[in-house]
Amino acid sequence: MDNTNQKKALINGEIALFLRGLIIGKVLTLMVIGGLLWWLLKPNLASRTSVSSSSNQNLNALSSNASTFQTVADVPNASFNYGGSTAWASIRQLVDSQIQSDRPELQLRYVNPVSGSPGSSSGIRMLLDGKIDFAQSSRPLTDEEQAMAKERGFTLEQRQVGRDGIAVVVNPSLNVPGLTVDQLQQIYLGKITNWNQVGGPNLPITPLSQRPENADTVIFPSNTNLKGQTLGSNVEYVYSTTEAVRQLSKTPGSVYYASARSVLPQCSVKALPLGSTSVQLIPPYREPLVSPEQCLRQRNQLNTQAIKDGSYPLIANLFVIIKQNKNREQQIGDAYTKLLLTDEGQRAIEQAGFVGVR
Repeated sequence: MDNTNQKKALINGEIALFLRGLIIGKVLTLMVIGGLLWWLLKPNLASRTSVSSSSNQNLNALSSNASTFQTVADVPNASFNYGGSTAWASIRQLVDSQIQSDRPELQLRYVNPVSGSPGSSSGIRMLLDGKIDFAQSSRPLTDEEQAMAKERGFTLEQRQVGRDGIAVVVNPSLNVPGLTVDQLQQIYLGKITNWNQVGGPNLPITPLSQRPENADTVIFPSNTNLKGQTLGSNVEYVYSTTEAVRQLSKTPGSVYYASARSVLPQCSVKALPLGSTSVQLIPPYREPLVSPEQCLRQRNQLNTQAIKDGSYPLIANLFVIIKQNKNREQQIGDAYTKLLLTDEGQRAIEQAGFVGVR
């Protein structure tokens, strides 16, 4: 019995030694194969590392070549006054403050008109009168403004730096599919006076507008604004977009047009789709439309794609208006325009809710 147990123990020991040797042999084999593969693939790994490093260097080079506020030359070291379009409010808050932070030698101060409401027209008028050094406008210069400048011994130049849409807003309760540009114009000329004439309810239309002499944006395709026509007698004039939005929320039949960037985020109004024809109405906002109930948590955003591709029919181009008089006004107007047209400036304009031009 003892001999049998001894034989079994010897056999078990030999089996254990055999298995241990087999495992060690496999491990050594795997190590040899792994080392061989690493040696064969080493050139490719080095090449990939080199390519990755080269790509990073190229990206850094592209980034370093981007124009910034710091790269603009001939920025005057002084304080200047400017004024104009209320549609530019977010640019003044976000972009101009950033410019002054990066270029502390330049100080800018926004000036409101002494009389009338602030806007593109009043800003250009202040520039003509020598009360500010350059103007911000969300509409092109008129022939009258150019003629007035020549009478005073200089010219005015408009330099485009961005784009915005012109949104038409109504009371959220108004059920109307949208408007064509022609219908909108007919409303403000007093020729369409009830919403049932444009597919809406039987409700009188109350058009709200800034006075033409203080207009911030225009809806008539002419640099003389109305082509000699006057607005309808039912138009009610407001001092500002803020006042218009307040009235819209109280008057179901009212309508107003303004910078899309200014009115789209407002919770108490609804923007209408617009079109050149009634079969192709384009919303100024990114769909889906945010309802008044959702508005406190999420705001409507500008339909930047429709502005870029031109499918939205009412565009407001953003201009810096520069006095060409070979003096300090021309110097600051040129410098400010160059700052906004840098890569950094264009990105900042888009962050402010507009569309760049570069």
